Amino acid sequence: MAVKVVLLDIEGTVCPISFVKDVLYPFSLKALPDILESQWDKPEFAQYREAFPAEYSSSKESLEAHFRELVTKDIKASYVKNLQGYLWKRGYDSGELKAPVFADVAPKLRSWHDKGLKIMIYSSGSVAAQKLFFSCTDAEPSDLTPLISDWFDTVNAGLKTETSSYETITGKHPEFPAGEWLFLSDNVREVDAAIAAGLQSYVVQRPGNAELPAGVRERLRVVASFDLLDDDLRIQQ
Repeated sequence: MAVKVVLLDIEGTVCPISFVKDVLYPFSLKALPDILESQWDKPEFAQYREAFPAEYSSSKESLEAHFRELVTKDIKASYVKNLQGYLWKRGYDSGELKAPVFADVAPKLRSWHDKGLKIMIYSSGSVAAQKLFFSCTDAEPSDLTPLISDWFDTVNAGLKTETSSYETITGKHPEFPAGEWLFLSDNVREVDAAIAAGLQSYVVQRPGNAELPAGVRERLRVVASFDLLDDDLRIQQ
């Protein structure tokens, strides 16, 4: 069946898996103390502070300690992700942060977009953080958001390893049957969930990604670059 929609994971698929944990997470931990001092009572910051459980939002110290614990343990609570997005925006706006994308990504996104394919994003990071990422990449031009039609995260779609999440996503675009979607991710469980929902799905194996479990290459299509998808998409269009 023809591919009409390309649904993309971010971490380990369009950018090095190390970027989030080695750059973004440490940046948020480093930036938070100054933000708490300067923004604690500001209306703009209130929505982020008040989203934390009451026992942690009563003081700067308790909020910072709780935030640090959850980030260190990589616990993806929505209120933590939203605060991270706020902190990252300040980093992107100041030029301290730039999102690294693999060399094949920007040219392929433009090519797919020009051919009429819809490009959508599905990441465990918040939609706000996704938009920041794609608006401040190290590609030229830097802003890739005009190429992207829709954005999904664990709030508006669900967990990425659950089949129902992909059914939710495709259900929001009923003009495209599930079989016309191609989901690309480095996570085998996510790929399996997407396939169970009727999508086409491939595993993306980038430099720095974990080794794939035994047997994956025998039962799933594995690609190392978006450039290797040209024949698939050309045949199926």
